[in-house]
Amino acid sequence: MISNKWAKLIKSLHQKKYRKAEQLFFVEGEKAVLEVLASGWPVRALFATEAFTQQHAHALSTVGLLQQCSSDELVKVGSFSSNDAALAVVEVPQWPLFSAEAHSWTLVLDNINDPGNLGTIIRIADWYGIKHILCSPDTADCYNPKVIAAAKGSFLRVQLHYLPLAEALAHARMPVYGAYLGGDNVHQLQLNEKGGYIVLGNEANGISNQLGRCISRKITIPAFGGAESLNVGIAAAVICDNLLRLSR
Repeated sequence: MISNKWAKLIKSLHQKKYRKAEQLFFVEGEKAVLEVLASGWPVRALFATEAFTQQHAHALSTVGLLQQCSSDELVKVGSFSSNDAALAVVEVPQWPLFSAEAHSWTLVLDNINDPGNLGTIIRIADWYGIKHILCSPDTADCYNPKVIAAAKGSFLRVQLHYLPLAEALAHARMPVYGAYLGGDNVHQLQLNEKGGYIVLGNEANGISNQLGRCISRKITIPAFGGAESLNVGIAAAVICDNLLRLSR
Protein backbone atom coordinates (compact mmCIF):
# COMPACT_ATOMS: atom_id res chain seq x y z
CA MET A 1 0.00 0.00 0.00
CA ILE A 2 1.22 3.52 -0.81
CA SER A 3 1.30 5.56 2.39
CA ASN A 4 -0.61 8.84 2.55
CA LYS A 5 2.67 10.74 2.86
CA TRP A 6 4.07 9.32 -0.36
CA ALA A 7 0.77 9.48 -2.24
CA LYS A 8 0.54 13.19 -1.46
CA LEU A 9 4.15 13.76 -2.52
CA ILE A 10 3.78 11.87 -5.82
CA LYS A 11 0.61 13.78 -6.68
CA SER A 12 2.43 17.05 -6.00
CA LEU A 13 5.17 16.05 -8.45
CA HIS A 14 2.69 16.42 -11.31
CA GLN A 15 3.38 20.15 -10.93
CA LYS A 16 6.64 21.83 -11.90
CA LYS A 17 6.91 24.01 -8.79
CA TYR A 18 6.90 20.97 -6.49
CA ARG A 19 9.33 19.02 -8.69
CA LYS A 20 11.65 22.01 -8.45
CA ALA A 21 11.18 22.43 -4.70
CA GLU A 22 11.65 18.73 -3.91
CA GLN A 23 14.21 18.05 -6.67
CA LEU A 24 12.27 14.89 -7.44
CA PHE A 25 10.24 13.49 -10.33
CA PHE A 26 8.56 10.17 -11.07
CA VAL A 27 8.85 7.50 -13.74
CA GLU A 28 6.10 5.00 -14.55
CA GLY A 29 5.76 1.67 -16.30
CA GLU A 30 7.79 -1.53 -16.29
CA LYS A 31 10.33 -0.74 -19.02
CA ALA A 32 11.06 2.85 -17.99
CA VAL A 33 11.38 1.97 -14.29
CA LEU A 34 13.75 -0.90 -15.07
CA GLU A 35 15.89 1.46 -17.16
CA VAL A 36 16.08 3.91 -14.26
CA LEU A 37 17.01 1.15 -11.83
CA ALA A 38 19.78 -0.04 -14.17
CA SER A 39 21.09 3.48 -14.82
CA GLY A 40 22.48 4.18 -11.37
CA TRP A 41 20.31 7.29 -10.91
CA PRO A 42 19.27 7.65 -7.25
CA VAL A 43 15.78 6.20 -6.75
CA ARG A 44 14.33 7.64 -3.58
CA ALA A 45 11.35 5.28 -3.49
CA LEU A 46 9.77 2.54 -5.57
CA PHE A 47 6.11 1.54 -5.54
CA ALA A 48 5.45 -1.73 -7.31
CA THR A 49 2.97 -4.56 -7.69
CA GLU A 50 3.71 -7.97 -6.26
CA ALA A 51 4.24 -9.38 -9.76
CA PHE A 52 6.85 -6.71 -10.55
CA THR A 53 8.80 -7.20 -7.31
CA GLN A 54 8.87 -10.97 -7.73
CA GLN A 55 9.90 -10.86 -11.38
CA HIS A 56 12.58 -8.19 -10.95
CA ALA A 57 13.83 -8.75 -7.40
CA HIS A 58 17.45 -8.63 -8.65
CA ALA A 59 17.01 -5.00 -9.77
CA LEU A 60 15.69 -3.63 -6.48
CA SER A 61 18.85 -3.65 -4.33
CA THR A 62 19.64 0.06 -4.81
CA VAL A 63 16.14 1.36 -4.03
CA GLY A 64 15.93 3.61 -0.99
CA LEU A 65 12.37 2.60 -0.08
CA LEU A 66 10.21 -0.16 -1.53
CA GLN A 67 6.45 -0.31 -0.98
CA GLN A 68 4.27 -2.98 -2.55
CA CYS A 69 0.94 -1.76 -3.87
CA SER A 70 -1.88 -2.48 -6.32
CA SER A 71 -2.11 -1.33 -9.92
CA ASP A 72 -5.12 0.80 -8.96
CA GLU A 73 -2.98 2.70 -6.46
CA LEU A 74 -0.33 3.33 -9.12
CA VAL A 75 -2.95 4.74 -11.48
CA LYS A 76 -4.42 6.91 -8.73
CA VAL A 77 -1.16 8.71 -7.94
CA GLY A 78 0.48 8.61 -11.38
CA SER A 79 -0.38 9.88 -14.85
CA PHE A 80 -0.94 6.60 -16.73
CA SER A 81 -4.44 5.26 -17.37
CA SER A 82 -3.12 1.78 -16.56
CA ASN A 83 0.02 0.60 -14.77
CA ASP A 84 0.37 -2.95 -13.51
CA ALA A 85 4.11 -2.67 -12.82
CA ALA A 86 5.76 0.16 -10.91
CA LEU A 87 6.35 3.85 -10.25
CA ALA A 88 9.73 5.22 -9.14
CA VAL A 89 10.39 8.52 -7.39
CA VAL A 90 13.77 9.68 -8.69
CA GLU A 91 16.17 12.44 -7.69
CA VAL A 92 16.73 15.17 -10.28
CA PRO A 93 20.35 14.90 -11.52
CA GLN A 94 22.70 17.87 -11.20
CA TRP A 95 24.35 18.20 -14.61
CA PRO A 96 27.61 20.12 -15.03
CA LEU A 97 27.43 23.43 -16.91
CA PHE A 98 27.14 23.00 -20.66
CA SER A 99 30.38 23.19 -22.61
CA ALA A 100 30.32 22.76 -26.37
CA GLU A 101 32.51 20.01 -27.77
CA ALA A 102 34.17 20.30 -31.17
CA HIS A 103 32.82 17.90 -33.80
CA SER A 104 29.56 17.31 -31.92
CA TRP A 105 25.98 18.36 -32.50
CA THR A 106 23.74 20.14 -29.99
CA LEU A 107 20.00 20.67 -30.27
CA VAL A 108 18.65 24.08 -29.25
CA LEU A 109 14.95 24.43 -28.37
CA ASP A 110 13.36 27.87 -28.40
CA ASN A 111 10.14 27.85 -26.38
CA ILE A 112 8.96 24.32 -27.18
CA ASN A 113 5.75 24.21 -25.17
CA ASP A 114 4.28 20.78 -25.74
CA PRO A 115 5.60 18.10 -23.33
CA GLY A 116 4.97 15.35 -25.87
CA ASN A 117 7.04 17.17 -28.47
CA LEU A 118 9.87 17.67 -26.00
CA GLY A 119 9.87 14.00 -25.03
CA THR A 120 9.94 12.99 -28.70
CA ILE A 121 12.87 15.33 -29.39
CA ILE A 122 14.81 13.87 -26.44
CA ARG A 123 14.26 10.41 -27.89
CA ILE A 124 15.39 11.59 -31.34
CA ALA A 125 18.53 13.14 -29.86
CA ASP A 126 19.32 9.85 -28.14
CA TRP A 127 18.79 7.92 -31.39
CA TYR A 128 21.28 10.12 -33.23
CA GLY A 129 23.82 10.18 -30.40
CA ILE A 130 23.26 13.83 -29.49
CA LYS A 131 24.18 14.20 -25.83
CA HIS A 132 23.08 17.78 -25.08
CA ILE A 133 19.97 19.88 -25.63
CA LEU A 134 19.89 23.60 -24.80
CA CYS A 135 16.43 24.84 -23.81
CA SER A 136 15.05 28.32 -23.37
CA PRO A 137 13.74 28.89 -19.83
CA ASP A 138 10.16 28.84 -21.16
CA THR A 139 10.52 25.43 -22.82
CA ALA A 140 8.49 22.64 -21.19
CA ASP A 141 10.03 21.08 -18.07
CA CYS A 142 11.95 17.94 -19.00
CA TYR A 143 10.74 16.16 -15.84
CA ASN A 144 7.08 16.68 -16.66
CA PRO A 145 5.45 13.18 -16.53
CA LYS A 146 4.32 13.54 -20.18
CA VAL A 147 7.90 14.34 -21.25
CA ILE A 148 9.27 11.36 -19.33
CA ALA A 149 6.66 9.06 -20.89
CA ALA A 150 7.31 10.30 -24.45
CA ALA A 151 11.11 10.13 -24.05
CA LYS A 152 10.92 6.35 -23.40
CA GLY A 153 14.04 6.21 -21.21
CA SER A 154 16.13 8.50 -23.42
CA PHE A 155 16.04 11.20 -20.72
CA LEU A 156 18.65 9.08 -18.94
CA ARG A 157 21.21 9.60 -21.73
CA VAL A 158 20.57 13.17 -22.93
CA GLN A 159 21.41 16.18 -20.77
CA LEU A 160 19.05 19.17 -20.96
CA HIS A 161 20.30 22.63 -20.00
CA TYR A 162 17.89 25.52 -19.41
CA LEU A 163 19.53 28.89 -20.06
CA PRO A 164 19.16 32.15 -22.03
CA LEU A 165 19.76 30.90 -25.57
CA ALA A 166 20.78 34.15 -27.29
CA GLU A 167 23.45 34.68 -24.64
CA ALA A 168 24.67 31.10 -24.98
CA LEU A 169 24.93 31.28 -28.79
CA ALA A 170 26.19 34.85 -29.11
CA HIS A 171 29.81 33.72 -29.39
CA ALA A 172 29.29 30.22 -30.80
CA ARG A 173 32.42 28.82 -32.42
CA MET A 174 30.49 26.33 -34.53
CA PRO A 175 27.77 26.99 -37.11
CA VAL A 176 24.25 27.66 -35.86
CA TYR A 177 21.61 26.14 -38.13
CA GLY A 178 18.06 27.42 -37.76
CA ALA A 179 14.97 25.55 -38.97
CA TYR A 180 12.76 27.89 -41.00
CA LEU A 181 10.02 27.55 -43.60
CA GLY A 182 12.42 29.23 -46.02
CA GLY A 183 16.15 28.51 -46.23
CA ASP A 184 18.72 26.19 -47.76
CA ASN A 185 17.32 22.79 -48.71
CA VAL A 186 18.40 20.37 -45.97
CA HIS A 187 18.72 17.60 -48.57
CA GLN A 188 21.30 19.53 -50.57
CA LEU A 189 23.55 21.03 -47.91
CA GLN A 190 27.31 20.89 -48.07
CA LEU A 191 28.87 20.99 -44.63
CA ASN A 192 32.34 22.21 -43.76
CA GLU A 193 32.03 21.31 -40.08
CA LYS A 194 31.52 18.02 -38.23
CA GLY A 195 29.18 19.57 -35.68
CA GLY A 196 27.19 22.61 -34.70
CA TYR A 197 23.92 23.79 -33.21
CA ILE A 198 20.48 22.90 -34.56
CA VAL A 199 17.87 25.46 -33.50
CA LEU A 200 14.17 24.52 -33.48
CA GLY A 201 11.53 27.15 -32.77
CA ASN A 202 8.17 27.36 -31.05
CA GLU A 203 5.40 25.18 -32.49
CA ALA A 204 3.30 28.20 -33.55
CA ASN A 205 5.72 31.11 -33.90
CA GLY A 206 9.03 29.56 -34.92
CA ILE A 207 12.41 30.89 -33.81
CA SER A 208 12.24 34.17 -31.91
CA ASN A 209 13.68 37.32 -33.49
CA GLN A 210 16.21 37.66 -30.68
CA LEU A 211 17.56 34.17 -31.20
CA GLY A 212 17.28 34.55 -34.96
CA ARG A 213 20.16 37.03 -34.87
CA CYS A 214 22.44 34.18 -33.75
CA ILE A 215 21.58 31.94 -36.72
CA SER A 216 24.45 31.58 -39.17
CA ARG A 217 22.53 29.47 -41.71
CA LYS A 218 18.82 29.08 -42.30
CA ILE A 219 17.73 25.61 -43.40
CA THR A 220 14.41 24.15 -44.46
CA ILE A 221 12.78 20.81 -45.18
CA PRO A 222 11.33 21.03 -48.72
CA ALA A 223 7.62 20.30 -49.03
CA PHE A 224 6.16 18.19 -51.84
CA GLY A 225 2.52 18.52 -50.82
CA GLY A 226 0.12 21.05 -49.37
CA ALA A 227 0.68 20.77 -45.59
CA GLU A 228 1.26 24.13 -43.92
CA SER A 229 4.05 22.87 -41.65
CA LEU A 230 5.57 19.86 -39.88
CA ASN A 231 5.31 18.88 -36.25
CA VAL A 232 8.49 20.08 -34.52
CA GLY A 233 9.40 16.53 -33.44
CA ILE A 234 9.16 15.25 -37.00
CA ALA A 235 11.16 18.24 -38.24
CA ALA A 236 13.83 17.50 -35.64
CA ALA A 237 14.15 13.91 -36.89
CA VAL A 238 14.42 14.90 -40.57
CA ILE A 239 17.00 17.61 -39.89
CA CYS A 240 19.09 15.46 -37.55
CA ASP A 241 19.10 12.61 -40.04
CA ASN A 242 20.32 14.84 -42.86
CA LEU A 243 22.90 16.88 -40.95
CA LEU A 244 24.45 13.94 -39.12
CA ARG A 245 24.60 11.87 -42.30
CA LEU A 246 26.26 14.71 -44.23
CA SER A 247 28.79 15.40 -41.47
CA ARG A 248 30.15 11.85 -41.20
